[in-house]
Amino acid sequence: MRLLFMLAVACAGYMLQATAQQKKTGTGTAVGSQTLLRQNPYRELPLGAIRADGWLKEMLLRQKSGATGQLDKLYPQVMGQRNGWLGGDGDQWERGPYWIDGLLPLAYILDDKELIAKTKPWIEWALNSQQPDGYFGPSKDYGPESGVQRDNSHDWWPKMVMLKVLKQYYAATGDQRVIDLMTRYFRYQLKELPAKPLDNWTFWAKYRGGDNLIIVYWLYNITHDAFLLELGDLIHRQTFDYTTAFLERKMLSTQGSIHCVNLAQGIKEPVIYYQHHPEPKYLDAVKTGFADIRQFNGMAHGLYGGDETLHGNNPTQGSEFCTAVEMMFSLESMLEITGQVDFADHLEKIAFNALPAQATDDFMCRQYFQQANQVMATNKMRNFETNHDGTDVCYGLLTGFPCCTANMHQGWPKFTQNLWYATADSGLAALVYSPSEVKTSVADGKTVVVKETTNYPFSEDIRFTLTMEKKSAGVTFPFHLRIPAWCNNATVKINGEIWKQSAGNQIVKINRKWKSGDVVELLLPMHIFRNTWYEGSISVERGPITYGLKIGEEMKLVKNTNPPGSYGGDEFYEVRPTTPWNYGLIRTDDDKMETAYQVKKKDKVNNYPWNLEHAPISITTRAKRIPSWQLYNEMAGPLPFSMTYRFEAAKEEEEITLVPYGCTNLRISQFPVVSK
Repeated sequence: MRLLFMLAVACAGYMLQATAQQKKTGTGTAVGSQTLLRQNPYRELPLGAIRADGWLKEMLLRQKSGATGQLDKLYPQVMGQRNGWLGGDGDQWERGPYWIDGLLPLAYILDDKELIAKTKPWIEWALNSQQPDGYFGPSKDYGPESGVQRDNSHDWWPKMVMLKVLKQYYAATGDQRVIDLMTRYFRYQLKELPAKPLDNWTFWAKYRGGDNLIIVYWLYNITHDAFLLELGDLIHRQTFDYTTAFLERKMLSTQGSIHCVNLAQGIKEPVIYYQHHPEPKYLDAVKTGFADIRQFNGMAHGLYGGDETLHGNNPTQGSEFCTAVEMMFSLESMLEITGQVDFADHLEKIAFNALPAQATDDFMCRQYFQQANQVMATNKMRNFETNHDGTDVCYGLLTGFPCCTANMHQGWPKFTQNLWYATADSGLAALVYSPSEVKTSVADGKTVVVKETTNYPFSEDIRFTLTMEKKSAGVTFPFHLRIPAWCNNATVKINGEIWKQSAGNQIVKINRKWKSGDVVELLLPMHIFRNTWYEGSISVERGPITYGLKIGEEMKLVKNTNPPGSYGGDEFYEVRPTTPWNYGLIRTDDDKMETAYQVKKKDKVNNYPWNLEHAPISITTRAKRIPSWQLYNEMAGPLPFSMTYRFEAAKEEEEITLVPYGCTNLRISQFPVVSK
């Protein structure tokens, strides 16, 4: 913990130094003349300073015992000793770095020596692979992704993933070798990129250049080497122009215009670049981009139709697992830079809905695509733009395309790492909520520990208990708390007394002298509301959670009957419904939502809340069956347009139960609306 404390002090010291220098030079925000990057309102804490608790810790422990901790054994043909990132003659592209990008933060957050030891060979090989010219990584083209016509072992893209890994390793250990390697490699990039641009070998790096740029700026904040800002401008110019694409508003309204994961990774690039060139257009572009994603491709789980390129907002279109974890990382990055509440709200929407639904309880199997309206998860070719022998919605280690097998691991660990931030005003911020504990330094280097006790997102109350250094009589610093946009009237209490009541969509700052034992309570009342989607369908939501129809599920392990060499591996799970699913919700006026939808809470939240058995909260309401809405291609058939004239629905009303989306394998989350 001494190392973590020293790293935290260094982070705080840099922020104060940067602020002072910007004030002195007047160059901190002047467009086109910066000698320093813009100071961000929030800064990531050292890896290991934040510990998960409660249900969130259980998620991390299940990753340890599941595929994250065992992928080298479960997938040895790619993650074994022959991997190119271990010096072998196997895969030298993204999959090895993908795995470590989730395994490493998991290992250090859990402080797990066994998992840390698993990461060491990958870290050491990467650090020792650097050549005299600055290049690092595999240098021979052995991998299956490359084809046979050219050597793409120097492809810029997989290096971007390993740079993210090394950044996290440095945040946990302070190993100076990371700084040395990155400095030399970025000098190599500056020299080579003019002749061999980001898309020289494959197009992936051109669309994912923001992942390169974010590390360049991170290193600049440590070394202040001027060439890094020049390199940043070059990378920005060679990266796909998301700023123009979003502002022109054509790409996101056009199906097939961009790969779904490229969009999830690339959407942050204008905001990353904004740190050096803080022009409003970069933020405006991303805001416009999110609005258009919602309008043309959005779904109730917080993501969008992309299977594999953009495919509209029909709730039976797929959403890739890589999209979920990469969009979470993009939102985490943009939250740190801007401090804008809507990025945190969107992050929670994905984390508490799409993320848990796409993996099995033991974190051994996952879907490649999930559907917002998913009534069968079976081996069947569906209406996706890309099919992998019909296995895409089945739960397996290798169903669909194997990239998600390697990349799914970063979701929960990085979410944990971004629960807390250091602030530009030398304080501490809780911007995303889950049970956790943080230990860091504030003010003039004083140590503070804050324990966050909550069952959020299932409960409305969050309790923060502060502990100071033993010798401290009290420490004055600001404590930032986010009030989500969906919350109409939050209450903040200090030591049992109401300090403030606040409307949503803002960050409140409590600046006072804190002492050990102080307790801050945050109450975020959750009300039932709805959103409108494709064909006039509606979702039922409460707080950050979307609710889906509780469907009886029969999950069965089956052998892969596709021809040898097909996608899917040897076996996987299929899920079939055992109860009806073709319900329409009865039209309800806004002022009657609270009576039409009855919330039921369990007395205790299970350590693992994300399945039908343990769902901590449910909602009952009235609905009608729609006889004409039947299976099509082992999916929910075409969605009936809501409230059409003389809409065909059963006369009888039935009571149905809705549960959190993340607790389901099968669900309807976007319902047609019928008349009473």
